[in-house]
Amino acid sequence: MSYLSNAAATKRKDREIQRTINRAERQKAFSKENLASTLLTGYLPMVIAFLAIALPLLWMVFSSFKPAPEIVTLHPSLFPKDPTVMNYEQVAQRVPLGRVFLNSVIVTTVGTGIKVFLAITSAYALVFIDFKYRNLFFMIILVALMVPAEAALLPNYMTIASMGGRNTLWGIILPSLGTAFGTFLLRQQNKTLPPELLEAAELDGAGHWRKLWQIVVPVTVPTIATVALITAVSEWNAFLWPRVITDTPDKMTLPVGLNLLQSIESSTGSYGVLMAGAVLVILPVLILFAFLQRYIVAGLTQGAVK
Repeated sequence: MSYLSNAAATKRKDREIQRTINRAERQKAFSKENLASTLLTGYLPMVIAFLAIALPLLWMVFSSFKPAPEIVTLHPSLFPKDPTVMNYEQVAQRVPLGRVFLNSVIVTTVGTGIKVFLAITSAYALVFIDFKYRNLFFMIILVALMVPAEAALLPNYMTIASMGGRNTLWGIILPSLGTAFGTFLLRQQNKTLPPELLEAAELDGAGHWRKLWQIVVPVTVPTIATVALITAVSEWNAFLWPRVITDTPDKMTLPVGLNLLQSIESSTGSYGVLMAGAVLVILPVLILFAFLQRYIVAGLTQGAVK
């Protein structure tokens, strides 16, 4: 009995000590110093970043449903008082919206597909195929990451124009088929794969093509999805090269068509029409991101922790 009573007393004492510790931690957590530190280093920067990013987007979306007097006013409001879809109807009237939207879909789909395929195969070659000057090729890819696309604008224009690619969709797609970023990211991911996987497949008689599509690609799907999304966003938002190589509305992509809309509407002050055009450019990218966002996080962090 004495042993049991001592054990019970010890447990009660441990519980009292634990409650004391928990009380001290709660008091520390809700102290003025800790609350100030949490607000200043955590919540406040997050709120500022959210407002800086989200507020202009919300203003653009809501303004696309406003008539002109509600935008150009001394007393602006975030929400439209008299919502209207007239701005979107005027976008379709000013610009061949269906055609430029289809052009953007074709350019983005074909360009992204080819870029991702080339990134997958080139990254596999740089890691799993031993050939001469392999490191030199990788250094050239790293250099390509540092060279701005504008530096090759004139040579690309002269080359594509001499091939008859002006005002064509393939003329928009062709110069940007290589993706140094995608190749670099997939190469780094491939280097984290255990060599035993491919060695076992090679013992079973698998060649490089089977090893690539049956082993490497299924394992690196999150990283491939990340490369695909970043490439698709870049292709969809591309403006400078499509603007240089096209000058007819039926061959323009959506961002270039929006620029044409701006030149038409700038003299009339129809900012609601411009906002509606900007929403049409951004909306497909947001939908794509919503579907692929879980792959993006996994793809950017895959291989970071072994």
